Amino acid sequence: MNNSAEHTYKGECLCGSIKYKVDEIESKMGHCHCSMCRKFHGAAFATFGEAQAKKFHWIQGKECLKTYTAPNGTKRQFCAHCGSSLIFIPSNDEGELIEFTLGTLDSPIMIKPDAHLFIGNKACWYEVSDKIPQFTKSRTNQLKT
Repeated sequence: MNNSAEHTYKGECLCGSIKYKVDEIESKMGHCHCSMCRKFHGAAFATFGEAQAKKFHWIQGKECLKTYTAPNGTKRQFCAHCGSSLIFIPSNDEGELIEFTLGTLDSPIMIKPDAHLFIGNKACWYEVSDKIPQFTKSRTNQLKT
């Protein structure tokens, strides 16, 4: 079930140089605990939502996006001015979906994250206390027991 698209969802980086809008947010949202996301975000985890590429639009500042390509081929896009993390691109990306950081949204959304991903790499000082499913790696891996 997708998030109802009665209005456009808007977001931006910390300094406002980059702005985007999303016509519809997909139902899969996750907290990623991998070490790269933790380091890139400076937090216990990063939270991402997804949108079909045709429903995600840059309003301004796309030229301010910088890309970091990790050794595993994943890419993280961020604002060149303020460093805000905006987009995650998996190494096997086919261009159909855009994974964006939910923390950069200015509009409220009704759906909530539905998974903890890469829980096998979570910060030792963080305890997951909610009831949403936990995956040792990606969603295709078995649930953590």
